[in-house]
Amino acid sequence: MKIKALLYFFLIFLLTGCFSENIPDSEKTPTFSPVSQVSVTPTAVSTPLITPFPSPTTIVPDSGWINTKPGLENRILNLIGPQNMVIESMFILRINPSFYDFEVHHQTRPLSLEDWAMQTNADIVVNAGYFLLEQENYYPTGLAISNGEVFGLSYGEFAGMFTVAQGFPDLRWLEEKPYDSSEPLDFAIQSFPLLVKPGGELGFPAEFEDNLKARRTVLAKDQDGNFLLILTQKGYFTLHTLSMFLTGSDLNLDIAVNLDGGPSTGLLILDPYFKIPSGILLPFVLTVHQK
Repeated sequence: MKIKALLYFFLIFLLTGCFSENIPDSEKTPTFSPVSQVSVTPTAVSTPLITPFPSPTTIVPDSGWINTKPGLENRILNLIGPQNMVIESMFILRINPSFYDFEVHHQTRPLSLEDWAMQTNADIVVNAGYFLLEQENYYPTGLAISNGEVFGLSYGEFAGMFTVAQGFPDLRWLEEKPYDSSEPLDFAIQSFPLLVKPGGELGFPAEFEDNLKARRTVLAKDQDGNFLLILTQKGYFTLHTLSMFLTGSDLNLDIAVNLDGGPSTGLLILDPYFKIPSGILLPFVLTVHQK
């Protein structure tokens, strides 16, 4: 376990903070003082943290699930701390794969969320896994597959992997099912760490905690086969506290993996329009397309 912990710390140190240069102050991750307890309460919040979705005039600590289209639901959770202060705002999109297809896209020159949507004809665009800059070009650090073309090298057992084969999406833990290069995959993303292990178990225990808070992007699958995109916007959660929150939530998660976060975290929905801006251009995205 000590070896795994050291590997986690090394990889997270390597992949965090590499892309924060030249980011406007308004896009940088805010910092917050620790609080003793986080709770979701029915107390009203006077000032919205994000543009409410879909209503521009209403915000509540827990919006509940809102149906926007067949197979597409969203939910906003505002976490309330002491003095009725909102310490985190979490946006959750729940997608039924019977109504939507998933694709993974990469190019060496990064694009905005809007440009990715236009280029891929996507209905939804979200940032994907980690990437590195090499000789002025951007590449995924783990294995990624886009339209059958493979990029990068496979992570080890500590990571998770989202796959699409013949139109069927899946999310798995590489310790349980390692990547096999003979798999006929059309699209794939590998990322880490696993926040929820298969069966809804805690994926990132306290022994791996680094106490680093950041904006987060999470890709998850629930017990009913829906896929969830979960974005936290104020930078309150560490990886361990987010793992605890998701495992203990009512989201009924079967498995969840952490994608790239910090300034990379960003989401665009075209109809009805909603956006969580990323702080940087993105070379690597997950797109969702209505069937």
